[in-house]
Amino acid sequence: MKKITMKQYMSSAALGLPLVLLLAGCNRTPTVSFARDVQPIIKKHCVECHLQGGKGFLASGFLVESYASVMKGTKFGPVIVPGDPLSSSLYRLVAGEVDKSIQMPHGKDPIPANQIATIENWIAQGAKNN
Repeated sequence: MKKITMKQYMSSAALGLPLVLLLAGCNRTPTVSFARDVQPIIKKHCVECHLQGGKGFLASGFLVESYASVMKGTKFGPVIVPGDPLSSSLYRLVAGEVDKSIQMPHGKDPIPANQIATIENWIAQGAKNN
């Protein structure tokens, strides 16, 4: 068995550390930003009905004009449970985990699966205002 010197050991450890750090982050979901990732989805799919005077707002009281209004929820209560997508009615409504008659966006094409996953990950990550 070949003996290695302390210098060789330290050199190989220094080269291996960046690789270990890189691989450690491979299974992590990137941080989802409300402003960068979620808000554009909401603007594209929800704004038409969920602004002041819109059909969705009149029926539920849910506004999507800001982070604060999304987190406030509806006249029936919050739609986001930070850290828990399955308890968040917003996620369940857009993911189609409800009766088709109340699935959102109502009467429109469903939100693409990758965008639903973005909303799910944002909620799972704590639904932060970032």
